[in-house]
Amino acid sequence: MSEIQQSEPASGIVGRAKAILVSPTAEWPVIAGETESVQSVFMRYVVPLAAIGPICGFIGGQVFGFNAIIVRFHPSLMSGIATAITSYVLGLVGIFLVAWVANFLADKFGGQPNYERAFRLCAYAYTAGWVAGVFNLVPALGILVLLASLYGIYLFYLGVTPMMAVPKEKAAGYTAVTIIGVIVVYIIVAAVTAPIAAVFAPSSVIGADAGSVTL
Repeated sequence: MSEIQQSEPASGIVGRAKAILVSPTAEWPVIAGETESVQSVFMRYVVPLAAIGPICGFIGGQVFGFNAIIVRFHPSLMSGIATAITSYVLGLVGIFLVAWVANFLADKFGGQPNYERAFRLCAYAYTAGWVAGVFNLVPALGILVLLASLYGIYLFYLGVTPMMAVPKEKAAGYTAVTIIGVIVVYIIVAAVTAPIAAVFAPSSVIGADAGSVTL
Protein backbone atom coordinates (compact mmCIF):
# COMPACT_ATOMS: atom_id res chain seq x y z
CA MET A 1 0.00 0.00 0.00
CA SER A 2 2.84 2.37 0.86
CA GLU A 3 4.40 1.77 -2.56
CA ILE A 4 1.16 2.74 -4.28
CA GLN A 5 0.94 5.93 -2.26
CA GLN A 6 4.53 6.75 -3.07
CA SER A 7 3.84 6.66 -6.81
CA GLU A 8 0.87 9.02 -6.52
CA PRO A 9 1.27 12.79 -7.07
CA ALA A 10 1.72 14.74 -3.86
CA SER A 11 -1.41 16.83 -4.46
CA GLY A 12 -4.30 17.34 -6.83
CA ILE A 13 -4.11 19.44 -9.95
CA VAL A 14 -5.07 22.69 -8.16
CA GLY A 15 -2.70 22.10 -5.27
CA ARG A 16 0.18 21.20 -7.55
CA ALA A 17 -0.41 24.21 -9.83
CA LYS A 18 -0.55 26.55 -6.85
CA ALA A 19 2.57 25.06 -5.27
CA ILE A 20 4.70 25.19 -8.42
CA LEU A 21 3.65 28.78 -9.12
CA VAL A 22 3.97 30.16 -5.59
CA SER A 23 6.82 28.12 -4.08
CA PRO A 24 8.69 26.39 -6.93
CA THR A 25 11.97 26.08 -5.03
CA ALA A 26 10.29 23.94 -2.40
CA GLU A 27 8.02 22.08 -4.84
CA TRP A 28 10.60 20.83 -7.35
CA PRO A 29 12.33 18.49 -4.85
CA VAL A 30 8.89 17.08 -3.99
CA ILE A 31 8.19 16.43 -7.67
CA ALA A 32 11.66 14.90 -8.07
CA GLY A 33 10.77 12.37 -5.39
CA GLU A 34 7.62 11.22 -7.18
CA THR A 35 7.43 8.34 -9.65
CA GLU A 36 4.31 9.31 -11.58
CA SER A 37 4.36 8.05 -15.16
CA VAL A 38 4.32 10.16 -18.31
CA GLN A 39 0.83 8.91 -19.15
CA SER A 40 -0.50 9.81 -15.71
CA VAL A 41 0.94 13.34 -15.74
CA PHE A 42 -0.29 13.86 -19.27
CA MET A 43 -3.87 12.75 -18.64
CA ARG A 44 -4.24 14.16 -15.13
CA TYR A 45 -2.40 17.46 -15.51
CA VAL A 46 -1.47 18.38 -19.07
CA VAL A 47 -4.74 17.56 -20.84
CA PRO A 48 -6.98 19.78 -18.65
CA LEU A 49 -4.58 22.69 -18.15
CA ALA A 50 -3.53 22.89 -21.81
CA ALA A 51 -7.20 23.34 -22.73
CA ILE A 52 -7.55 26.62 -20.80
CA GLY A 53 -5.87 28.83 -23.39
CA PRO A 54 -7.59 27.47 -26.52
CA ILE A 55 -11.05 27.48 -24.90
CA CYS A 56 -10.67 30.98 -23.47
CA GLY A 57 -9.14 32.19 -26.74
CA PHE A 58 -12.12 30.84 -28.67
CA ILE A 59 -14.58 32.58 -26.35
CA GLY A 60 -12.62 35.82 -26.39
CA GLY A 61 -12.39 35.79 -30.17
CA GLN A 62 -16.13 35.25 -30.56
CA VAL A 63 -17.07 37.94 -28.04
CA PHE A 64 -14.44 40.63 -28.53
CA GLY A 65 -12.55 39.74 -31.69
CA PHE A 66 -8.86 40.47 -32.18
CA ASN A 67 -7.33 43.90 -32.71
CA ALA A 68 -4.76 44.26 -35.47
CA ILE A 69 -3.38 47.81 -35.74
CA ILE A 70 -6.45 49.81 -36.89
CA VAL A 71 -8.86 46.96 -37.60
CA ARG A 72 -10.64 44.32 -35.55
CA PHE A 73 -11.04 40.75 -36.77
CA HIS A 74 -13.94 38.58 -35.61
CA PRO A 75 -13.35 34.94 -36.58
CA SER A 76 -16.34 32.93 -37.69
CA LEU A 77 -17.64 30.18 -35.43
CA MET A 78 -16.11 27.41 -37.56
CA SER A 79 -12.83 29.26 -37.93
CA GLY A 80 -12.67 29.83 -34.17
CA ILE A 81 -13.38 26.18 -33.40
CA ALA A 82 -10.78 24.98 -35.92
CA THR A 83 -8.18 27.36 -34.51
CA ALA A 84 -8.89 26.30 -30.93
CA ILE A 85 -8.70 22.59 -31.75
CA THR A 86 -5.50 23.01 -33.76
CA SER A 87 -3.90 25.07 -30.98
CA TYR A 88 -4.89 22.50 -28.37
CA VAL A 89 -3.61 19.50 -30.32
CA LEU A 90 -0.31 21.21 -31.15
CA GLY A 91 0.07 22.15 -27.50
CA LEU A 92 -0.41 18.53 -26.41
CA VAL A 93 2.04 17.25 -29.01
CA GLY A 94 4.45 20.05 -28.22
CA ILE A 95 4.96 19.05 -24.60
CA PHE A 96 6.34 15.69 -25.75
CA LEU A 97 8.72 17.43 -28.14
CA VAL A 98 9.93 19.84 -25.46
CA ALA A 99 10.50 16.94 -23.05
CA TRP A 100 12.41 15.05 -25.75
CA VAL A 101 14.74 18.02 -26.30
CA ALA A 102 15.22 18.52 -22.56
CA ASN A 103 16.05 14.85 -22.07
CA PHE A 104 18.37 14.72 -25.08
CA LEU A 105 20.43 17.67 -23.80
CA ALA A 106 20.64 16.62 -20.14
CA ASP A 107 23.88 14.65 -20.28
CA LYS A 108 25.50 17.33 -22.46
CA PHE A 109 25.36 19.57 -19.38
CA GLY A 110 26.40 17.01 -16.81
CA GLY A 111 22.88 15.86 -16.03
CA GLN A 112 21.17 12.46 -16.09
CA PRO A 113 18.81 11.69 -19.00
CA ASN A 114 15.45 10.36 -17.88
CA TYR A 115 12.46 10.98 -20.11
CA GLU A 116 9.85 10.61 -17.37
CA ARG A 117 11.61 13.24 -15.28
CA ALA A 118 12.09 15.48 -18.32
CA PHE A 119 8.39 15.22 -19.10
CA ARG A 120 7.41 16.12 -15.54
CA LEU A 121 9.90 19.01 -15.59
CA CYS A 122 8.39 20.45 -18.78
CA ALA A 123 4.77 19.75 -17.87
CA TYR A 124 4.97 21.52 -14.52
CA ALA A 125 7.12 24.36 -15.89
CA TYR A 126 4.36 25.01 -18.46
CA THR A 127 1.88 25.61 -15.63
CA ALA A 128 2.25 29.39 -15.61
CA GLY A 129 1.50 29.78 -19.31
CA TRP A 130 -1.40 27.33 -19.22
CA VAL A 131 -3.08 28.92 -16.19
CA ALA A 132 -2.57 32.40 -17.64
CA GLY A 133 -4.46 31.22 -20.72
CA VAL A 134 -7.58 32.40 -18.90
CA PHE A 135 -6.59 35.94 -19.89
CA ASN A 136 -7.35 34.98 -23.49
CA LEU A 137 -10.96 35.63 -22.56
CA VAL A 138 -10.06 39.27 -23.19
CA PRO A 139 -7.66 39.29 -26.18
CA ALA A 140 -6.29 42.69 -25.15
CA LEU A 141 -4.79 41.00 -22.07
CA GLY A 142 -2.83 38.53 -24.21
CA ILE A 143 0.44 40.17 -23.13
CA LEU A 144 -0.12 38.66 -19.67
CA VAL A 145 -0.03 35.19 -21.20
CA LEU A 146 3.36 36.02 -22.71
CA LEU A 147 4.67 37.28 -19.38
CA ALA A 148 3.44 34.12 -17.66
CA SER A 149 5.21 32.02 -20.29
CA LEU A 150 8.44 33.86 -19.47
CA TYR A 151 7.89 32.98 -15.82
CA GLY A 152 7.54 29.40 -17.02
CA ILE A 153 11.11 29.58 -18.32
CA TYR A 154 12.21 30.60 -14.83
CA LEU A 155 10.28 27.66 -13.37
CA PHE A 156 12.06 25.36 -15.81
CA TYR A 157 15.43 26.82 -14.76
CA LEU A 158 14.66 26.17 -11.09
CA GLY A 159 13.66 22.59 -11.83
CA VAL A 160 16.56 21.39 -13.98
CA THR A 161 18.88 20.60 -11.06
CA PRO A 162 16.47 18.59 -8.88
CA MET A 163 14.78 16.94 -11.88
CA MET A 164 17.64 16.28 -14.33
CA ALA A 165 20.65 16.49 -11.97
CA VAL A 166 22.17 19.29 -14.05
CA PRO A 167 24.74 21.14 -11.91
CA LYS A 168 23.49 24.54 -10.74
CA GLU A 169 26.32 26.35 -12.52
CA LYS A 170 25.18 24.83 -15.80
CA ALA A 171 21.43 25.23 -15.26
CA ALA A 172 21.19 28.58 -17.08
CA GLY A 173 23.08 27.29 -20.12
CA TYR A 174 21.01 24.11 -20.21
CA THR A 175 17.80 26.15 -20.04
CA ALA A 176 18.90 28.50 -22.82
CA VAL A 177 20.03 25.72 -25.16
CA THR A 178 16.85 23.75 -24.48
CA ILE A 179 14.74 26.76 -25.47
CA ILE A 180 16.76 27.21 -28.67
CA GLY A 181 16.42 23.51 -29.42
CA VAL A 182 12.67 23.64 -28.90
CA ILE A 183 12.36 26.63 -31.24
CA VAL A 184 14.28 24.76 -33.95
CA VAL A 185 12.12 21.66 -33.51
CA TYR A 186 8.92 23.72 -33.71
CA ILE A 187 10.11 25.43 -36.89
CA ILE A 188 10.80 22.05 -38.48
CA VAL A 189 7.45 20.64 -37.36
CA ALA A 190 5.61 23.74 -38.62
CA ALA A 191 7.33 23.50 -42.00
CA VAL A 192 6.35 19.84 -42.33
CA THR A 193 2.78 20.10 -41.06
CA ALA A 194 1.71 23.40 -42.69
CA PRO A 195 1.22 21.94 -46.21
CA ILE A 196 -0.64 18.96 -44.74
CA ALA A 197 -2.88 21.21 -42.65
CA ALA A 198 -3.66 23.33 -45.71
CA VAL A 199 -4.88 20.26 -47.60
CA PHE A 200 -7.25 19.14 -44.85
CA ALA A 201 -8.31 22.60 -43.59
CA PRO A 202 -12.03 23.35 -44.02
CA SER A 203 -12.73 25.86 -46.78
CA SER A 204 -14.72 27.94 -44.29
CA VAL A 205 -11.51 28.53 -42.34
CA ILE A 206 -9.29 29.59 -45.21
CA GLY A 207 -11.93 31.17 -47.41
CA ALA A 208 -14.40 34.01 -47.23
CA ASP A 209 -16.19 32.58 -44.18
CA ALA A 210 -13.11 32.83 -41.96
CA GLY A 211 -14.54 35.88 -40.21
CA SER A 212 -15.23 39.59 -40.50
CA VAL A 213 -12.99 42.64 -40.36
CA THR A 214 -14.18 45.97 -38.94
CA LEU A 215 -12.49 49.31 -38.37
